[in-house]
Amino acid sequence: MYHSFRPGEEWLDTDGNPIQAHGGSVFFENGTYYWYGENKEFTDGKNGVWTWGVRCYSSQDLYNWKDEGLIIPPDETDETSPLHPTAMLDRPHILYNRKTKKYVCWCKIMQKNGEQTETVLTSDRLLGPYTVKKTGLKPLGMSAGDFDLAVAPDGKGYYFFERVHSETIIADLTDDYCDVTGYYSTHFPHAGPPYVREATAHFVRGGKHYLLTSGTTGYFPNPSEAAIAETWHGPYRVLGDPHRGDESRTSFHSQISSVFRVQGTDLFIAMADRWLPDCTYAYEDYRKAFERRFILGKPPLPEEEKYFSDAAANTSRSRYVWLPIRFEGEMPVIEWHPEWKISNYI
Repeated sequence: MYHSFRPGEEWLDTDGNPIQAHGGSVFFENGTYYWYGENKEFTDGKNGVWTWGVRCYSSQDLYNWKDEGLIIPPDETDETSPLHPTAMLDRPHILYNRKTKKYVCWCKIMQKNGEQTETVLTSDRLLGPYTVKKTGLKPLGMSAGDFDLAVAPDGKGYYFFERVHSETIIADLTDDYCDVTGYYSTHFPHAGPPYVREATAHFVRGGKHYLLTSGTTGYFPNPSEAAIAETWHGPYRVLGDPHRGDESRTSFHSQISSVFRVQGTDLFIAMADRWLPDCTYAYEDYRKAFERRFILGKPPLPEEEKYFSDAAANTSRSRYVWLPIRFEGEMPVIEWHPEWKISNYI
């Protein structure tokens, strides 16, 4: 059994297998935490498997996780399905709709033509089975990248996403959470990667809305950015990188996927993926390569090609970096701890 968090180390479930819930989120229901995400157990970078469905785990203490199985299994027979193992499914997010009494899951699908769309599924139970409701969804007619979903106390839903290689969009969800209404706001415009923000993680503390985002450098990590606002649609004010003491400017060699609050406390945990556990590059090693390709429009130099071979990554070995967030006034601060316990922060 585990009695603490050990960021960056291999994390096993209660059966002794590596946890496979990458790009994940935590859902709390009826006294139990559920951690779900991309199942990368077969993604070795060579066999064409991108994601083998969505796997979920349950826990009472956040340290020890029981495998609840694939809540969204892959479609192995239809190569055109967004659930096919080669379809490049990323970052599932699940909301519960009190009005429809449905669990609604959105997944990003990176199309082979370069477009990024959403697939929406619903279920009567958090653990499934889920039924596909929409595929090829381009919210607001936009190519939609990494995202987050959130629900206000009044039940209104919101969708935060990267308009690919451009800006951050915050859009209102329809009443059933299966689409967007058409109302949206725009934030953090940039000329292109690596500066465009992605992997938005939204949370609320003290009535303030926070967004934690990463830059756009594929699986290579980069400096995170925190922003704050008074309302859902902002305007958001950039506060800077929350990772204190991170000399490599790589968010401690990880990318935040979600932020959640430990129930009954004021402790927020930033959950992140260390996609490339053996990577020792600092951000400056590859920043110019992304700038040259996406902002200057020039081909990468031969020595820079390695930074753009995402599909060749063996993400079955990716690790997790969960760290506590403390606050200095309104500024969220994330510091490195090789081992830590919840009891130290509540």
